[in-house]
Amino acid sequence: MSELDTPMTCPSTAARAGHREPRKSSPSTISPATSSGPLISLSWTDHVTGHQGHLVVDRLVRGVASGGLRMREGCTLDEVAGLARGMTMKEALHYDVDDPAVRYIPLGGAKGGIDCDPQDPEAYGVLVRYMRAMRPYIENMWTTGEDLGLTQDLVDRAAAEAGLISSVQAVYPLLDDEAAARQRLADAFAVEIDGIGLDELVGGCGVAESLLAALDRTGTPRAGTRVSVQGLGTMGGATARFLSRAGLKVVAVADIKGTIANPDGLDVEALLAARDAFGTVDRAALRPADTELPGDAWLAADAEVLVPAAVSYAVDTTNEASVRARWIVEAANMPVLPEAEELLAARGITVLPDVVVNSGTNAWWWWTLFGDIGADADEAFAYTRRAMRALIDQMLARAEADGTTPRAAAHAIVADRLPVIAERFGWYS
Repeated sequence: MSELDTPMTCPSTAARAGHREPRKSSPSTISPATSSGPLISLSWTDHVTGHQGHLVVDRLVRGVASGGLRMREGCTLDEVAGLARGMTMKEALHYDVDDPAVRYIPLGGAKGGIDCDPQDPEAYGVLVRYMRAMRPYIENMWTTGEDLGLTQDLVDRAAAEAGLISSVQAVYPLLDDEAAARQRLADAFAVEIDGIGLDELVGGCGVAESLLAALDRTGTPRAGTRVSVQGLGTMGGATARFLSRAGLKVVAVADIKGTIANPDGLDVEALLAARDAFGTVDRAALRPADTELPGDAWLAADAEVLVPAAVSYAVDTTNEASVRARWIVEAANMPVLPEAEELLAARGITVLPDVVVNSGTNAWWWWTLFGDIGADADEAFAYTRRAMRALIDQMLARAEADGTTPRAAAHAIVADRLPVIAERFGWYS
């Protein structure tokens, strides 16, 4: 059986057969504008290893949807569906409905996921076979890229092996000058700053600027503000760098081996330099005053800010009581479960939601590809900072006016914009 012959099961079929997984609540609460459900939802089983993969296309705009591909053990269809809804929201939030000069027009939202440990020796083969199976969707409607467990280099290599031109080739027909746009994006991916690629840094820049905008809005000084970060991979590492350079004190970081802490502040640059490809820090790089704590210690750190930047569902009703921070900044997708967020809000803890906070990476791809910015780090960071600060200010102002949480305010903004996008570009075309 070829990879394209590997069975794909619609969730409704699986449910009738009694095989549907129990639903897990998603923090990306469905807004009225997206409550009709996804356009496409399917699961795939690898005929070689038995690993499962999923694809959900929540919405199409101009026939295309955008969303990364994650790989982690335990990834479920419901998780991917929540992430796809989140991508619809992120695209809508970055659409400036009143500025005709902006070249980037939003796409729809989608997401892919593979239930496999990315460090499994079989993982790359599973990735290639998944992309072969999903090739018709990637060629025609789904633009994808790196996400949890996968780097863009790995996605690109697997895409080539699967016979694809690019993991974002579905968007090429929408470009005015495809050759120039592809070269511009390739040039941008080649940019490095202090040993880290621009593609890794823009997401962290967006997360950091989101927090800085919130702190500035409340008059909270940057100096002395302590931060604890879960995950020192692509997003967490870049966020830690930008926050440290902005004058905040990173006092704890967690990776798969545990939490590294120092109340006087960690040497973020040294830790970044000591990471492996999966974001795990070589403990030989620790200073004498740095301490090693259990993996979940980051959550209860004596810090004003928590940045969950690794897995989904990191904060739930079993552990939210240990949070002592004032702010939780969702660098990861769906890290705070809704029931936990209600309890946190009751204690005066503000969650800055993923659909806004970590949307900078996706937006940077399209700003660059469509030509709103060039392959230049300073231009990319400046554009990202302006966009994220404007979004945070708009969201928090809406939350104050409506008497709601920032997440509810973000969803309200999306609910306002999606009908405008549908009217201008169609619901499915």
